[in-house]
Amino acid sequence: MNIYEIKSMGERIAGNSYVGRGIVIGKTADGKKAATAYFIMGRSENSRNRIFTEKDGAVFTEPFDPSKVEDPSLIIYAAQRWYENKLIVTNGDQTDTIWEGLKKEESFASALTTREFEPDHPNLTPRISGMVTFGANDFTYEMSILKSADAAGTACNRYHFAYPALAGLGHFIHTYVCDGNPIPTFQGEPERVSIPDDIDAFTKDIWENLDDDNKISLYVTYTDLATGKTDSRMINKNS
Repeated sequence: MNIYEIKSMGERIAGNSYVGRGIVIGKTADGKKAATAYFIMGRSENSRNRIFTEKDGAVFTEPFDPSKVEDPSLIIYAAQRWYENKLIVTNGDQTDTIWEGLKKEESFASALTTREFEPDHPNLTPRISGMVTFGANDFTYEMSILKSADAAGTACNRYHFAYPALAGLGHFIHTYVCDGNPIPTFQGEPERVSIPDDIDAFTKDIWENLDDDNKISLYVTYTDLATGKTDSRMINKNS
């Protein structure tokens, strides 16, 4: 087993019908840009009835057809938001928890101590989060997963990962291992993935390898480390 093996995003997700929601953070191969990606999948009509929208520099999930919304509590939230030199991306309303914590001079990890996994028995979906911190023409990044300690949801296990930015390398964390009933939650450390220089190639590799039936939306951002300029791609299956 090669613990330093790097695979493309396509290789990580192809043939897997349900990896749930996923976050990718890393540095392009040329070392010039920070890359982030967030995608959502869904099995139920309520989960599939979503799109990504952009408002005031943030990315939100919203219902595609408001008349079909059954329970908005776990599917409608800010998925990506900036705070000063930090870019936050998560799979739930803990985006705002982190954002509010940073305003109080709390850290990424300490802000998340107030949150735990989602209360969606029997799946108890993990909360996954990531944050990029920019500075001096480079960046570092952190990832987190909050998981149930047992099948009953009696306690929360908290995992925090901190990374230097290395050219061509990214890390991928997702909510589920694969489909199931209940759905098995993500295991181990975030997976090592390659980050290409071209945002369109990266976007295509993710979107085309997500399961056709269950994929919903994808948002990719590349940030130039020299200028701070961002370039983004958004794909909504419901459009």
